[in-house]
Amino acid sequence: MTVNQKQRYRFSDAPIWVLQRQYYEEEGLKAWNNDQVPQYITSNPMIATAYAEMIFGFLQDRANKGYGSEPVMIVELGAGAGRFAYHVLRELCRLRDYAGIVLPTFRYVMTDIAMNNVRAWKDHPALQAFIAEGILDFSRFDAIHDISLNLVLSDEMIRQGDLQQPLVIVANYFFDSIPQELLYIGDGQIYEADVNVEYLKHHDSMKPSELLDQIVLSYEHRLAPEYEQEIYPYRDVIAVYKEQLEDSYVLFPVVGLNCLERLNKLSQNGFLLVTADKGNHLLDNWKSAEPPELILHGSFSLTANYHAIQYVFKQRGAAALFPPHHYKSINVGCILNLEQTMGYSQTRLAYRRFIERFGPDEFFSMKVWVDRNLESMGLQQILSFWRLGGYDAEFFIQSAKRISSLISDMNDEEKQDLLTGIQQMWSSYYVMEQRYDLALDAGVVLFEMSMYEESKRFLEISILEEQDEVVSTVYYCLAICCFELELVKEALNYLRELLVLDPGHEEAMALLSLIKE
Repeated sequence: MTVNQKQRYRFSDAPIWVLQRQYYEEEGLKAWNNDQVPQYITSNPMIATAYAEMIFGFLQDRANKGYGSEPVMIVELGAGAGRFAYHVLRELCRLRDYAGIVLPTFRYVMTDIAMNNVRAWKDHPALQAFIAEGILDFSRFDAIHDISLNLVLSDEMIRQGDLQQPLVIVANYFFDSIPQELLYIGDGQIYEADVNVEYLKHHDSMKPSELLDQIVLSYEHRLAPEYEQEIYPYRDVIAVYKEQLEDSYVLFPVVGLNCLERLNKLSQNGFLLVTADKGNHLLDNWKSAEPPELILHGSFSLTANYHAIQYVFKQRGAAALFPPHHYKSINVGCILNLEQTMGYSQTRLAYRRFIERFGPDEFFSMKVWVDRNLESMGLQQILSFWRLGGYDAEFFIQSAKRISSLISDMNDEEKQDLLTGIQQMWSSYYVMEQRYDLALDAGVVLFEMSMYEESKRFLEISILEEQDEVVSTVYYCLAICCFELELVKEALNYLRELLVLDPGHEEAMALLSLIKE
């Protein structure tokens, strides 16, 4: 491979971070098409419910402390496709309405570096009810520089000290994707691991994702005594690394910590951070750690250093909640940078119930198993997992074919449960940039269960939403639905539409003759 001469950078200044930003700004919501940038693990209804329960617990705690009159602001960093925010808000509103207790009002603010994403959220149909209620707003936010939030809808500027309630910060797949420093600890010394970057000579015409795929990284060490100076704000955690690590590379989240410091200043009373990432909070995970490798998915991600983040804020009196067991795919943590943290019992109990006991990491591990074994699962197993996952649309799409194969053996109660699940799923469906004809899958399954009225509803939605790609089978199923429902004129209309698309459709012609008789 022909490459340019090596160029050496401080890790946080390497061009990979510029490419990362360019990728998200250029792609917008298309970055999540085909799950190119992973979104399911942090955007499914199950993890959103866990977050909603913790936020609801926090609202109860604030009310119980006598701080119920001022609104609570919830800021999501890097809200991406918007699906997670939608599910959190939906569940949080359901909890609020179901409980019927006095709570502080709240406002959820979705943020991202890409203004194209902010504009897309503003127009998304699923978010309009929250906008109308005044509980959702948007802001562009740069984690490296911004010190305030400029809210798009309300045209408010949230500056230092403006918030009387603690700020709730949500950060999923965030700390692993913003610039980090890279340290090397060896022979009792702290080094910065500078990165040498090599890339193809003819790279000017490449997209950021293509260039990231071609870049070759290597590392060189230089002594970094500045990390041990009295004036360095994170000197204490560096001292722990120097004392307890050897021959170890450590990604150090200076940008992430600075971002939290700036957000902390927006409130007079601290923050609650709820965060999920491929991130290590145990010091042992950083022992003898190898140099980092870019995990590529259009953009890239690294490993988040939750150990440093929790250490810094625990020194200041915060409480940090992380699972007592090792995570497999995603680590969910909660940091209460608040006064009298033990007084936040409902928040801590919600973490225990919805993260520590059985949380998003365990759910995702089960999902991996289900993916491999779906074709051998029975209906009750499928329904149980679907219910556990909050009647998620992605799982239904994945399992629709298997469900269809089981319909002939279903009893009436199972069919009714399946119908209920489909209705629940549809009521909480968040359409992504890359559309999928979910209504068609639902309509076909209901048709196969002879639920003609319900099938007709979904198949007609499919036609309205996918006018350029309607398949003849949809019209045939609709014609039968109408025939069974004694809607003769509608049945005739659908048969005529079908015969325009497929003049030789024998079943349609036979049904047409039957109706005319």
